[in-house]
Amino acid sequence: MAGEYKIKQKKLGSYPFVSVVLSITLALFSVGVFGVLVIYSGELARLVKENVRIQVYLKNQLEEKDVKAIEKQLASANFILKDQSKNPLLFVSKEEAAKQFIKDTGEDFQKFLGENPLRDAYLVTIDPAFHDKKALNEIKAKVEKINGVFQVYYVESLVESINKNIAKIGLVLLGLASLLLVVVVLLINNTLRLALFSQRFLIRSMQLVGATRSFIQGPFLWRALMHGAIAGVIASGLLWGLIQFGHRKIEELQLVQNQERILILLASLLALGIFVAVISTWRAVQKYLKLSLDELY
Repeated sequence: MAGEYKIKQKKLGSYPFVSVVLSITLALFSVGVFGVLVIYSGELARLVKENVRIQVYLKNQLEEKDVKAIEKQLASANFILKDQSKNPLLFVSKEEAAKQFIKDTGEDFQKFLGENPLRDAYLVTIDPAFHDKKALNEIKAKVEKINGVFQVYYVESLVESINKNIAKIGLVLLGLASLLLVVVVLLINNTLRLALFSQRFLIRSMQLVGATRSFIQGPFLWRALMHGAIAGVIASGLLWGLIQFGHRKIEELQLVQNQERILILLASLLALGIFVAVISTWRAVQKYLKLSLDELY
């Protein structure tokens, strides 16, 4: 009988450590995967915007010093992309433009025109902060006032389409991210509440022998912190492995990779796991501390 009682008592006080950590890990991993999608979509939007260029056509028969003066003014403008590795200011001579046109169309227009009607031009990459319609119109008007500039051109409909699509995608991702975060918090909360259900009589026993609330809560909160930390580390490791696997299989993903944001996401998973686990455990312990003996059953 004594042996049977000990077995039952052990089962009564048992705590599903593995299942709790596994549940929190899966929840955090789901958040992490979606977070990676959000980061990559943001980087893709940035790349698309950084490829938006205005075409600054120059007047004919300009001297080299005049061309250099125009280049200097464009390079110092506040609207130009600051990342010099992207070559934000590209000069295209009318001869190069003619060669490219002939290559693309297969027609040599110079033969029947007798001359090259194209103009020297600068392709200027605009900083994404200036991609709204009003700012681009102001840039166009400002650049056209530069001495030696003939005309400024950009595809207005394309810019508007890019901005609208990016805004729509951003709203959808934000909504889904908020919904997923709420679901994950509820899942972790319910998992820990169910796990602590088997500890309710242990909590009551500690109350009966005169233990204070802080003394009772301490071990449970510490265990919750460890659960959240372990789950966060495992989820971050799995997510990092998935990212590296994806980069090996799809090399183009490296173009939209943001190492800094990925590291922030991994750290956030760890912090989220610890925070939600501790808060959920605290609330559950508080609940069982307030229940009467009849309500515990």
